[in-house]
Amino acid sequence: MLKRINVQQLTLGMHIDGFCGPWMDHPFWRNHFVLTDPNDIDRVLASAIRDVWIDTSKGLDVPPGAETVRQAATIQAVVQEILQADAPTRDTSPTSAADEYARAAEICAKSKHAVMAMFQEARMGNAIDTELAHALVHEVSDSVIRNPGAMISLARLKNADDYTYMHSVAVCALMIALSRQLKLDEELTRSMGLAGLLHDLGKAMMPMEVLNKPGKLTDAEFQIIKSHPVQGHRMLAESGVVNDIVLDVVLHHHEKTDGTGYPNRQKGQDISLFAKMGAICDVYDAITSNRPYKRGWDPAESLKKMAEWTHGHLDPQIFQAFVKSLGIYPTGSLVRLASGRLGVVIEQSPSSLLKPVVKVFFSTKSDVRIPPEVLDLSASGCKEKITGREDPEFWRFKDLNELWSGMAQLNG
Repeated sequence: MLKRINVQQLTLGMHIDGFCGPWMDHPFWRNHFVLTDPNDIDRVLASAIRDVWIDTSKGLDVPPGAETVRQAATIQAVVQEILQADAPTRDTSPTSAADEYARAAEICAKSKHAVMAMFQEARMGNAIDTELAHALVHEVSDSVIRNPGAMISLARLKNADDYTYMHSVAVCALMIALSRQLKLDEELTRSMGLAGLLHDLGKAMMPMEVLNKPGKLTDAEFQIIKSHPVQGHRMLAESGVVNDIVLDVVLHHHEKTDGTGYPNRQKGQDISLFAKMGAICDVYDAITSNRPYKRGWDPAESLKKMAEWTHGHLDPQIFQAFVKSLGIYPTGSLVRLASGRLGVVIEQSPSSLLKPVVKVFFSTKSDVRIPPEVLDLSASGCKEKITGREDPEFWRFKDLNELWSGMAQLNG
């Protein structure tokens, strides 16, 4: 469980999950670690940071009888914290995935805490202030414009405890990338990003024991979960959100083209383009993410499964555009090359969906690791090609995430 506490409440054994303040305004190179050194607490106290997030499932909680902990910041506090911080100059110049990962990681961390605060406000019955949501959508959108693979890939990497909050961030990024692929205008694209960020807000009203249940839901529990689109639509409407596109996606992202979805059993052309987009982005992130009851599927395998669901569930034409926005082998996919070597996709090629940039690191013929080598399969003269995807669960490479991202902390 995540809690926001004052730095004066820090003790050894607590798991830090983030610092509250302007980006990089703390004395550590990392944002997630267990406090084991008293000097680290002194460094926090000497910094400009006043509050931190701790994860009580990974470390100690505040001792019983201590000052009451604020389990989540109010949305107003988070809005002020982010909007008053020195915002970076807006930059949408194209970058490589490697250059974008650090920036995208900061946006992911900040967005997770902001979404958690919005959910807390909803649970308390307070009106939803979307000012922060709009600010976050701008930052996510700019990252996707610079390089879509970085933000989308990092947002996919979430643990089961973070799922509800980071799922919203991931769907936001996916919706923006899909909107750009469909060549929607900038205003519509931002609306789709906002819809993705808020699409599951109704889950704030679900009982935590049902929402985080580690096993299969009973029929009665599933009926409770199925009420979240209606709950989210109601909360946003009551909060004065008048964007009809956002309200439509929130209410209808679980509709299916054959009419078996919920809450209104819409089918085919009755479902809007925007709700169909929401359904695809929601499903992809759900099946590629680790959940309390199952591990996420490999990105390439997930697209293969979703292709089978275009008969009655997902719109086939929009799904084709979705695949183009990610690639046949999305970033992070483990693939086998014609030479028998294994590689992980690190970036898409603008010239071919079947020829991404891969980092080769293992020989199946010799059954040994080999020095990593980056290959652009679309480059003139490149004789290598992908012969198929490989199951990461079979190979169990512990550093697979580091290989495609270059960020060691993602393997923790």
